[in-house]
Amino acid sequence: MAVPKQKSSKARGRKRRTHYKTGAPTLSVCSECQEPKLPHTACPECGTYKGRDVKPGMDADD
Repeated sequence: MAVPKQKSSKARGRKRRTHYKTGAPTLSVCSECQEPKLPHTACPECGTYKGRDVKPGMDADD
């Protein structure tokens, strides 16, 4: 098994990780209220998911 001969410095490891950036989240449009939302999640505005009301206490009329 390969073993490093010397310890890698903190700077070297950090240089290697400079390209590990987070991207902007992908957004989709809610089919009920047309608001942007994260895909595969309930809509935070109207509380629906795949056409069904999933949040208790939320009215679809709002």
